[in-house]
Amino acid sequence: MAAPMIITRVIQLGSKNSILNITERLTRICTCAVPRRTYYDYDYDHDVPKDLQDFVNKWSRVKNTLGPSPLKDGPWPREEWVPGQSKRCGLLAVKLGMVPMWTKSGKRLAATALQVLENNVVRYVAPEDNTLNPKYGRLIVGARNADPLKKPLLYSEQFKEVGLPVKDKLTNFKVTANAKIQPGSPLYAAHFRPGMYVDCCGRTIDKGFQGVMKRWGMKGQPASHGATKTHRKMGASGGGGSPGRIWPGKKMPGHMGNKMSWTVGLKVWRVDTKHNILYVAGSVAGRKYGYIKVIDSVLPKNKKVKAPPPFPTFYEDEELEEELYDDDMFNFSDASIEYPEDEAES
Repeated sequence: MAAPMIITRVIQLGSKNSILNITERLTRICTCAVPRRTYYDYDYDHDVPKDLQDFVNKWSRVKNTLGPSPLKDGPWPREEWVPGQSKRCGLLAVKLGMVPMWTKSGKRLAATALQVLENNVVRYVAPEDNTLNPKYGRLIVGARNADPLKKPLLYSEQFKEVGLPVKDKLTNFKVTANAKIQPGSPLYAAHFRPGMYVDCCGRTIDKGFQGVMKRWGMKGQPASHGATKTHRKMGASGGGGSPGRIWPGKKMPGHMGNKMSWTVGLKVWRVDTKHNILYVAGSVAGRKYGYIKVIDSVLPKNKKVKAPPPFPTFYEDEELEEELYDDDMFNFSDASIEYPEDEAES
C-alpha cells in the first residue's frame, strides 16, 4: 500500500474560538488482486479537546433526530380484535441466550430470552398503498437507538419525520387495517402475553463452506478396509444413465448458514415487563445478540388461548405486574412448599 496523502481542513463551529481541524486522509489501494480505488478516511486530530468532540457528537445527534412528533396530533382510534381475521404487528427483539425454567410439577425446560430494545413504529403503509399485497397494510418498526454519525444521511432523514432517534435496525410487519398503530408509538414486550404462541425468525450462524457430513448429517464412507480419500464424501450422486444429470435440490457440499430461518409454534412462558424480556420455549435460530422477528404464530395453537391479545398493542396506560408467568410455570418468588395451618400450629 502506498503512503497516504494527508490534507487538513479547518471547520468553524459557532464562535471563532470553536475551531475543529479534521484530517482528510487520501489512501490509494495498490494490490494486484483488487482494482485500484480511492476512499476517504476522516480522522480527528489528537489535540482536539474532549469537550469539543462531545459537543460535535451531541450537535449531530440533535440535528438528525429532532422533529415534530406525530403523537402530538392525538392518538388514533383503537378498533376491536376480530378472531380469525385481525393480524397484529410484531416485535424486533435481541437474542440474549438460553435459560432454564421449571414447571410447577418440577419439570425442567429450556427457554430463549428475547429482549425488546427501544421498539418504535416508524411508518404505516395503508393496504391501498401496498402494491405488493393490497389485502394487508405494512408497519415499519425500528429497534435499538443508534449513533447518527455511523448511519447514512438518507437513512437518518426518515426518522426526523416522526421525531424518533435513529434506529439501528428496521423491519416491516404485515397487518390488517384494524391493527394499524400510529407512527412514533413505542412497542413493549407486553405486546405478547404468557400462554400465547409466537413465530421467531433469525439469521442462522454462518458456517462457511461445509461438507455433506456436517451440512446434511450424512454417514460418510468407511474409515478403513480399502477406502482411500473418500472418508467424508457423499458417495454416489444418483445421476445414472436415465436422467443423465443431477436433480435440482440434491444434498451436496456447499455454503452452510447465514440464512433467514423461521421457528414456529413457540410458547411464551414468561414476560418481564420491567426489562422488556420475552421467554419463549425452546431454541431460536440466530447468533447471540442478533435481531429476531417475533410475530403471532400462524399455527392454529393461538385459537386455544381464551383471552384476546392486546390489540392493536400494549399501551402504557394499562397497569401490569413486573413479572407475568404462564399458569404451568413456577414463579420463584412464590413459596415452593406450603403446609396447612393446622399442621403448622402443631
